[in-house]
Amino acid sequence: MIEDASQGISFVCNNIAEYGGDPNRIYLMGQSAGAHIAACTIVEQAIKEAGEGESTSWSLSQIKAYFGLSGGIMEGEESLRRFSPEVMVQDPNIGNAVSLLPNMVLFHGTGDYSIPSDQSTSFAKTLKRLGVKAEAILYEGKTHTDVFLQDPMRGGNDDMFDDLVAYIHAGDAEALSRDATAPPRRRLVPEFMLKLAHAVSPF
Repeated sequence: MIEDASQGISFVCNNIAEYGGDPNRIYLMGQSAGAHIAACTIVEQAIKEAGEGESTSWSLSQIKAYFGLSGGIMEGEESLRRFSPEVMVQDPNIGNAVSLLPNMVLFHGTGDYSIPSDQSTSFAKTLKRLGVKAEAILYEGKTHTDVFLQDPMRGGNDDMFDDLVAYIHAGDAEALSRDATAPPRRRLVPEFMLKLAHAVSPF
C-alpha cells in the first residue's frame, strides 16, 4: 500500500504541470487508514532521500504540507516499528531523514471512538520534539466522520475545511481575499438524509 501511494504521489509530482498545477506546491492528505498510509509513505520517502545513491521519482521538497485527518496507528509495540510512523521517526539511525519531512498538520475530533484523538496529539508531540514543524488541531466532540463527511453535508460551519484552506492559502493575498468574499457553503444533502445517515452509521 505504501508503494502504491508513493507511485500515486510520483504521478502527481511529475504530471501536475500538464493540468495547470504547480509541481512545487503539492499538498498530501489522507483520512483514517489513508492518513496512516500517507504518513508512512512520506517517512519512507525521507529515508530514501537521506540515503546514499537511492533514486526516487519524486521529492519531499515538492510537498508543501501533509494533512492527516483522524489518522491511526501513530504509536506501536516493538513489532510494529516498521509500520508506525511515530515509532519510525524516533529511530536514531534516520535522524537526517526526519529533517526532510514537510509541515505535518494533524486534524482529529475529540469524540472519535474509532481512532482516539490522542493518536494525533502524540504523533505531533513526537514530531515537534524531533524538530519537525507539526501541529495537532482538535475539534471538540467531533466523531471519526463528522469532520470530513457530516459537517460538509450539513453546510454552514465546517471548521476543518476552514483550517485546511487557511493553511493552503496562507501568504496568498489574492486567495485570502477570495475566501473572505466567498458565499456561505450550502448543505449538500437534504436534512432527512442526514438523519437517516446518523440512524444507520456506527459512528
